[in-house]
Amino acid sequence: MKFETLKEFDKDLKYLLKKYRSLNSDLEDVKIILKARPNEHAPFSFRIDNLGITSCVIKINKIACNSLKGFGVNSGLRLIYAHFQEEEIIIFVELYHKNDKENEDKQRILNNFK
Repeated sequence: MKFETLKEFDKDLKYLLKKYRSLNSDLEDVKIILKARPNEHAPFSFRIDNLGITSCVIKINKIACNSLKGFGVNSGLRLIYAHFQEEEIIIFVELYHKNDKENEDKQRILNNFK
């Protein structure tokens, strides 16, 4: 499985790394899991539908972040990625803390995967 990122994702990551120092290693753990099981798996992740595109875009509800240990169930980072099964590519689209933002940036998804 090959992993790529959007420029916007890189900016998200840079911003969040200032708050959550363990994020790079946490994302490496996510990559290991996605290599084994790249598709959505409720209740932890689900496909984002009603976008009008054919790309498979998935939202992970909670990323295990070592910097957030002890903050309870309501804390957590969200990861949006596009999965291209035939090409065996996962493109990280967006990363955000749920307290900073309510939902994914659908316009970002549409701009990059029409």
